[in-house]
Amino acid sequence: LGNYMKKHAYGNTETFDLWKAWEESSGMPVQEMMASWTSTMGFPLVTVTGEKWESDKVTLTLEQEWFLSDGSPLSEEDKKKKWCIPLLTCTAEGTQKDMIFMREKTATVTIPLPSKDGWVKLNAGQDVPMRVKLTSDMIDRLGEGIKSKTLPPADRAALLTDSYALVKAGKMRPEALIKLLSNYTDEDSYIVWCGIAEILGGLDTVMSDDPAMSKNFKSLAKNIVIGLYNKVGWEAKSTDGHLDVLLRGMMIGLLGNFCYDDNAVATEASRRFALFQQNHDDMKSLPSDMRSSVFSIVLKNGGAQEYQEVKAYFTATTDNAERKHVLGSLGHTSDLKLKQSTLEWAISGEIKLQDFFYPMGSVRSSSLEGRNIAWVFYKNNFKAIKAMIGNANSSLMDAAIVSCGGGFCSNEKANEIEEFFKANPVPRSTRKIQQTLENMRANANFLALLQSSDLAKDVFWSSL
Repeated sequence: LGNYMKKHAYGNTETFDLWKAWEESSGMPVQEMMASWTSTMGFPLVTVTGEKWESDKVTLTLEQEWFLSDGSPLSEEDKKKKWCIPLLTCTAEGTQKDMIFMREKTATVTIPLPSKDGWVKLNAGQDVPMRVKLTSDMIDRLGEGIKSKTLPPADRAALLTDSYALVKAGKMRPEALIKLLSNYTDEDSYIVWCGIAEILGGLDTVMSDDPAMSKNFKSLAKNIVIGLYNKVGWEAKSTDGHLDVLLRGMMIGLLGNFCYDDNAVATEASRRFALFQQNHDDMKSLPSDMRSSVFSIVLKNGGAQEYQEVKAYFTATTDNAERKHVLGSLGHTSDLKLKQSTLEWAISGEIKLQDFFYPMGSVRSSSLEGRNIAWVFYKNNFKAIKAMIGNANSSLMDAAIVSCGGGFCSNEKANEIEEFFKANPVPRSTRKIQQTLENMRANANFLALLQSSDLAKDVFWSSL
């Protein structure tokens, strides 16, 4: 870069001048590589189409194509797209020093292995913006790298996020993703947990429309999250770094979703909530960033008394940020009548207009029953909600629509919601309604994919 600045000082340059300078300094085909990435729309999927494992090496056959997240078929013209892809690989011994460039649609690479049972990961370090589809044998072997953590955090995270994207695009079987996910019961890296949490949340939303599948999935998710809980715990430690603090906050949120019925989790949440009831300023027993999750755990395991105690905090505090902890958790009560009461409270006038949709969202996101209750409530109270919002910012109606009508995973419900808004138009929210319906239908297709796989069979889950 220094040479480039000196050569073109006080002059004009074009993009390829910088690429040329990098190429001259590195000895790498930078101009060729950058031209392919900047002139070709999107990014590639590299698929391992063949493999030959030997005692000291593996030979992989690769193929590249344009990756489309929705799995749309490629046109003949699109099939011709190709990138100059730098291929970096890693094994248990670390990242390989040799970099190979994949210039054509197919390529063959040979990677040395430290042992006959060794694993190999493509796109080491995730430096290249692409998806990678591995074979089932490669994924099975990588399980050891995940469990032993000899596979670096960025690569452990990428294995999951790539697989999740490929399953949603119809490029990978759902069973492979779940088997891969089951290797992460001892994971403690915040970077990796960002990927795990995203996938657990996404799958939970979709599978919630299938009670039997959802029950099996939640059991696996609980096992993974409990593994983190046993490592991290509730209490902050003097040795905590910034990422440790973030990881603990994420973990407590996941406890509320997947582990609220665990005896140890429920007991500790109740203990902290009881101390909080004695002194709302007790930040040690119940720090602010834990409150929403602890409220949710207490509500899911409790009844009317716990509901009223959480709701009372809304009046007791004057801090709007603290009030949102109540608004965002109250709908998680297990009592269906109290869910209905939460929705009625949302439009009672006791809550600021800018916040009224939060309790609606908490009911909708609490369970399949809560989702149905919230949508029926919205339909029955549409005129009242519309009058309450009046000429206020359209984002409020957008939020109410998503809070009450979002989250469904069926084409039938999408059609019902579409028909409702045709009969009851909300012109300023047309775009948000279209986005919500599109997401709903995409989730319906994703659920159908999962239901057509072995995930619909109890025997698959018991084999993990």
